[in-house]
Amino acid sequence: MKETAVIFAATTGSKYHLLLPAVPDLIWGSVAFVIVAFVIYRFAWPTFSQMLDERGEKIEKGLQAAELARQEIAAEREDLAQEISAAQREAAEVREKAQENAKEIVTEAQQKARLDAQAILETAQLRISADSEAAARALRTDIGSLATELAGRIIGEAVTDQALASRVIDRFLDDLEASLAAKHSTEVRES
Repeated sequence: MKETAVIFAATTGSKYHLLLPAVPDLIWGSVAFVIVAFVIYRFAWPTFSQMLDERGEKIEKGLQAAELARQEIAAEREDLAQEISAAQREAAEVREKAQENAKEIVTEAQQKARLDAQAILETAQLRISADSEAAARALRTDIGSLATELAGRIIGEAVTDQALASRVIDRFLDDLEASLAAKHSTEVRES
């Protein structure tokens, strides 16, 4: 390569070489480079190094903060999952209690309905019994007066003795009840 530079310099006729600088240029260039390198190393490099260290610390802090945030999120997710699970268990318990309460309410309502129906039935039976007795008394009175009147027509005189009339009425009603009972028992046997 030196030969190429020498040949090039010989052919152009100049004393400057393109690829090989002159010695004073090389010395002054080297001195200037060392001065600039020293100034950069002495003044700019510590600031640059400090800035890189600060950036590294910020990055490290950011990574630590991200790790803490990740751990907090994982813990919150776990807490949330536990809360959801607890809420689901509580909802299931509430549903069970509601179903039990509904069954109890239905059972109580059925029992109350039975009791009410029984009370209504008993009241109806008492009313029927009272109405039957009242109808029987009214019928006895009507039949008694008819029997007394009939007996008076048969005898040809009016029956005025109250005790006699009462005995005649009672005997007539007893005979009537006996004949109705006999007729009823005959119908039951035939069925």
